[in-house]
Amino acid sequence: MKPVLLLSNGHGEDLSGAALGSQLRQRGVAVQALPLVGHGQAYRQAGIPVLGPTRDFSTGGLGYTSLAGRLTDLREGQFTYVLRLLGRLWRRRLRYRLVVAVGDLVPVLGAWLTGQESAVYLVAYSSHYEGRLRLPWPCGWLLQRPRVRAVWSRDQLTAKDLSEQLGRPVDFLGNPFLDPLLEGIEATAAGRPGEEPSGGATAASRPVVAVLPGSRLPEALGNLTLLLGVLERLPAANGGSGEAAILRAALVAALKPTAIAAAAAPLGWRFVQGDGAAGPEPAALQRQGRRLELHWNRFATVLASSDLVLAMSGTASEQAVALARPVLQLAGPGPQFTEGFAEAQRRLLGPGVQCAGGPVGQDNTLAATARMLGSMLDRLADPVAGPTWRRELEAIAAERLGATGGSDRIAAAIQTILNSPKRALQGD
Repeated sequence: MKPVLLLSNGHGEDLSGAALGSQLRQRGVAVQALPLVGHGQAYRQAGIPVLGPTRDFSTGGLGYTSLAGRLTDLREGQFTYVLRLLGRLWRRRLRYRLVVAVGDLVPVLGAWLTGQESAVYLVAYSSHYEGRLRLPWPCGWLLQRPRVRAVWSRDQLTAKDLSEQLGRPVDFLGNPFLDPLLEGIEATAAGRPGEEPSGGATAASRPVVAVLPGSRLPEALGNLTLLLGVLERLPAANGGSGEAAILRAALVAALKPTAIAAAAAPLGWRFVQGDGAAGPEPAALQRQGRRLELHWNRFATVLASSDLVLAMSGTASEQAVALARPVLQLAGPGPQFTEGFAEAQRRLLGPGVQCAGGPVGQDNTLAATARMLGSMLDRLADPVAGPTWRRELEAIAAERLGATGGSDRIAAAIQTILNSPKRALQGD
């Protein structure tokens, strides 16, 4: 039986594609993947075969967001790289039963080029940005083609909007990138050593702040140094208990300890290697009594144990909002987490995401962010305001992102397509 091909173009998109692929494999469906940006590490970790050699680029697939990024992509050859991948896909097009596009226009176009039946999880676009979604040309036309068997959106508002615009059903079945969080939540509930219980600041005497510098290198390292600038300005006492917050950074494996130590040292932070002699003590950065724990490849567990999130990340911030955690952004120089990206993310995710104003990287901006972080921690610890805020955050999560289990629901819809007769396609 021919496999299903998952076609995606970004870290978050790969995460969703891998969650979908895992569910399909559990249903006995053969799956392969073609990540158009980066190495598709999420697929590899899930054991899903990746087609051909892959490579990373310094812009992380986000060069289109600025002129400098576009020039960098041209210099590094990303456009020709993507064209080669699409050429490889076209040569293999007859090997697949169905092509599932995860992302935006690029994988949708790639799926159309194969001439095969396809399905689309349009995770990159939302009507929450502007109230009415304006798809880039020719995305709308492609989604109306008969061989696109199904279209799924990232939220209910977009499903309603696109159903009206396209004149075809667009469904919201949930967001697969939320499902990997379940593992972290379950691990935290089981009480892994070194983790605090989830459930808000009242669950422990000290609130927990998850620090998320992002996943793309070298941007993530620069983001981490900016976040350290916020943390060193954070008031020593926060919350009703008067004790300092526990700070935990969730890091990707590519962000090496040696690089972190070298970048943090000029800022006055000292790298301390983890010591398991007296228990599972994580590595950390320390500065004048402040300690930032460093956790590699434990994002879900760190996020599940948190009360509040300080972030310079895309998909990770969405996952935090889905867990009803308040998110405080810090904009950076990019290429991903710029002022424009951060502002768009606030429109997408709603009032659960906040950001202090000011120029990127300036002392007054870092200080304002630290003050806002302290105020948010105090609000969470308040016996009246805290529970009310959490209920508001839960409502935002349900509206903007939906419940977990999206990968299972979309996989079931894909299996229904596979089990149904192929259409007699016309007009493509």
